[in-house]
Amino acid sequence: MFLAGAATVLVAGIVGGLARHLTALVAARVLIGLGTSAGYPSAMLLLRRRSAQAGLDATPPSVLGGLAIAGAATIAIGPTVGGLLVGWFNWRAAFEVNIPGACLAFVMALLWIPKDPDPVRGRGFGEVFTRIDVPGVLGFSGSMTALLVFLLALPRPDWMALGVALALAAALVAWELRSPNPFLDIRLLASNLPLTRTYLRYGLTQLGIYVILFGLTQWVEAARGLSAYEAGLMLIPMGALSAVTARVASRRTDIRKPLLAAAVFMLLGSVATLFLTSHSPVAAIVAVTAVFGLMSGTHNVTNQAALYRAAPAEKVGTASGLLRTFGYVGSIASATITGIVFRGGVDDAGLRHISLILTGIGAVVLLMTVLDRQLARADRELAATDAMGAPGRAVVYADRSTTGHPQRQVQGGRLAAALEHHVRPPVAGGVPPSGLQAGGRVVRSVRVE
Repeated sequence: MFLAGAATVLVAGIVGGLARHLTALVAARVLIGLGTSAGYPSAMLLLRRRSAQAGLDATPPSVLGGLAIAGAATIAIGPTVGGLLVGWFNWRAAFEVNIPGACLAFVMALLWIPKDPDPVRGRGFGEVFTRIDVPGVLGFSGSMTALLVFLLALPRPDWMALGVALALAAALVAWELRSPNPFLDIRLLASNLPLTRTYLRYGLTQLGIYVILFGLTQWVEAARGLSAYEAGLMLIPMGALSAVTARVASRRTDIRKPLLAAAVFMLLGSVATLFLTSHSPVAAIVAVTAVFGLMSGTHNVTNQAALYRAAPAEKVGTASGLLRTFGYVGSIASATITGIVFRGGVDDAGLRHISLILTGIGAVVLLMTVLDRQLARADRELAATDAMGAPGRAVVYADRSTTGHPQRQVQGGRLAAALEHHVRPPVAGGVPPSGLQAGGRVVRSVRVE
């Protein structure tokens, strides 16, 4: 799947770079969306497999943090890089830059990612068709497209488009409830409310980020007369702060406080945007984008950790794909909002309308986080576990004849917390009895370093 995604992005870069009309550009953008959407769930599944092979019950937080940092940084610096490429070269460079990137990703995947234990080769077309859930993908795409047509027609609503969107959405739900491999897992959303709240929180926060990336940059170019190159330079502090805060957030074990901080940053940035005008100094505009950079890095890392905590281990790939789907929905909604608000012209009044919308969304995200008792409960349980032992590293020795490996290392801030997560049942005092199972291995001894 990862290789297919990289190949699709490569084709998209070629198509976009050679495009001569709008249809080809739209096709290239669709291909980029299809290709990049395969990356994140594939990466999460690869991490889960690698952790299992290493004898760990969960992927180390530092590894998840690295993945989240990469995601947060690329989201934040993407418009900056795009602006620089357009300013230095032309708009085709924004597509052509995907060609070397996709080639590099493809080669690295061939060299470093092990082959799938369950290859697709040998399966019939019907089985592949069912596993991918093509009807679900088409139903979701059709309903979203019809909904966009309705929203973009406002204030003169296209009721036919809304009817088509609702009909396709109803058919999608009915189909996904029967599908053995649903694209949009309705049952998972209904049965796992902490996971569903994570999706909603992530989608709404991504909406805020993309409104700033799309709407504010469009405003500074039109109202301030800046070029795409100059607008891209203004977003560099946002990208840098996003990467830094993502790194800081990845080192924390709690989730609720960072999510509260992200919601507060979103609300503060939205309110601050209300005071921007075409006469505001550049430093004020950069400061506002910097606040959203703080929010971007914090929320990306922490919502990913929340997903990993709430999602069933056997469905982490599907759950990660759904997280990306909700993020894309937020992106689509942001483009719709900016398109509607700036339809009559890009001006200060439109920016104020966007700010009011963002303020309302920020308040919703903050309330969702404050009222989510599951976040606080999970953090308390983790803190109670962490308080059981002393700092150190547990080296759990296993029977070589059972596993073929003489030992495995359990990394953790505290010994008891590590044993709680990686040895079942937990060990009191740090010395397990003979025969205790640790991730399928027979534990013989534990040493604290």
